[in-house]
Order: sequence, then C-alpha cells, then structure tokens
Amino acid sequence: MTSKPVVLSIGEILWDILPTGKRAGGAPVNFSYHAAKNGAEGYAFSAVGRDDLGRELEEAVQKAGVDAFLQHNDHPTSTVEVQLTEGIPQYVFKPDVAWDHLEYTDDLAGLASKADAVCYGTLSMRSSGSRETCLQVLRHTKSHAMRFFDINLRGTFYSKDLIQELLDMATVFKLNDEELVTLRDMFHIPGATDDELCSWFMDQWHLDTIVLTAGSDYSTIYLADGQSSHLPTPKITVADTVGAGDAFSGTFAINRLLGASLTQAHRAAVNTAAFVCTQQGAWPEYPEHIPDYLGEQGN
Repeated sequence: MTSKPVVLSIGEILWDILPTGKRAGGAPVNFSYHAAKNGAEGYAFSAVGRDDLGRELEEAVQKAGVDAFLQHNDHPTSTVEVQLTEGIPQYVFKPDVAWDHLEYTDDLAGLASKADAVCYGTLSMRSSGSRETCLQVLRHTKSHAMRFFDINLRGTFYSKDLIQELLDMATVFKLNDEELVTLRDMFHIPGATDDELCSWFMDQWHLDTIVLTAGSDYSTIYLADGQSSHLPTPKITVADTVGAGDAFSGTFAINRLLGASLTQAHRAAVNTAAFVCTQQGAWPEYPEHIPDYLGEQGN
C-alpha cells in the first residue's frame, strides 16, 4: 500500500469570533484539513495558550480529525473578530498570542524532514520568534518538497522584505486578485494584466507554480513550463466564504502531489472551494462526493 503524501502547515490557529458565535480556524489548519480530506497525511503546527479557549480549540481540532502538532505556552489563545459583509469576512487580530511564540524543537524538525509539502503565509511571521521557527522548518524540508507560500495578507502584518524572504523559499505562490494589486504597487511591477504580473513573479523567483484566485469571478494557475488553466468561479448560494481560499489551496496541493494534471487539480480545487462556500465554517463534513459545480464550463 502506497503511503500518503505528508503535508505540513505552519502558523496560526485561532477562534474566529463570528456574529453567530466562535468557530475554530486559522488558514494553515484549514489548508491541512482539506489536504487530508483529499488524500494527504496532514499535520498542522501551531500553538495555543494554557487557558480554557486553548483546551476547547484543541478539542475542536481533534474532533474535526486534524492531526495538530500544538505547542502550549503562557500567552493567550488567539481570537479574531470576524465581520461578514454579504458573506465576505474582514478580520481583526489580537496581538501577542500563543502562535506568536512558536518554538523550533526536535519533534518539529522530524516532522519537517518528512514533509512532501509545507504551507506557510505571512501572518504567523509577524513576530521575530515565530518567523525564525517557520524559516527553520522551511530550511529543513526535503530539497524536492513543495513549499506552498499562501501569502494571506492581513492588516499590516507584512512587509516587502518578509514577502521577498518567503518567496525565496517558495516553489508555489498563491495569492488573490486584491493581493496581486497590492504587490504590483509594492514591487513597481511593469504590466497590468494577470498574465503579465504573474509572469514577472515567476521569472523573478523561478517558481514552479503560481495560483491566482479572484473570488466569485475566476481563478488562474500558471506553471513554469508555460501551461496555464483558467476556470470561472461557480455560481452558488453562499453561506460564508471563511476558509474557501484555504480549501482551494489544500485541495490543489494534494492533488498535484498525487499526480493529477494541472486541469484536474485546478477543477478539484474550484469545486472544493465552492462546496465550502455553501457551508457554515471552514471545516465542513465532506459529502461522499463533492459536486461538480462547474458542469461543462472551463477548459
């Protein structure tokens, strides 16, 4: 029996505080949840506080079936105020929480060394300690491992220097259309179209893959060999979009690791993200089969 690809996400784990109550989440954990649901041996590395919210969050993660490698420290468990406008979330993050104090350990090094893919973003590197831990993980992955940089710009918790450092480590770069505009201005990139801007990043950092999502409109994926795939976003009834981008990323990454073509992996990612948008929260129970919301659309 062939072993499953090992997927490790590193970064924030938290309670999303929604108008309807609190819900467990965090982009890296969302990524690992959906990677695991699609065939990975998925792990999420983060930290919680020694408090009631931390204990509840650990229980929620276990109940969801996520293999979480959680450190415990004396800083508060992270909570994030989520304001929904027509289903679209806006986030307010509290400072100096447990995942701002991630520590590099022998156990973490062992997990990093066997990972076939590592997912990371900018938010969890807002503190110097967690930043160095995350970079250590990336330095100790296998040379051929997928290093999936899902930029996830939040608030003011990023800088040009940080983004450049994380791109230096990446093989896959995932961003959305709003983030692409932010980076265009930050890096003074010539060109105006998605193709031109993504091509600039591909050339500058010798990336294998760029994943660009544009919310309810479309997504496009570019490969270094010149292949690309463009698909419309399915028209569905949205419950909320929390975690949809992470579902897309986790599904795409594991499908590629399992040998799916660009078109197959992209289609699976689009359908999974659409399914998540029809459900409440980032970790819905999967049906026996994710619907093909695209039907005969796309390439």
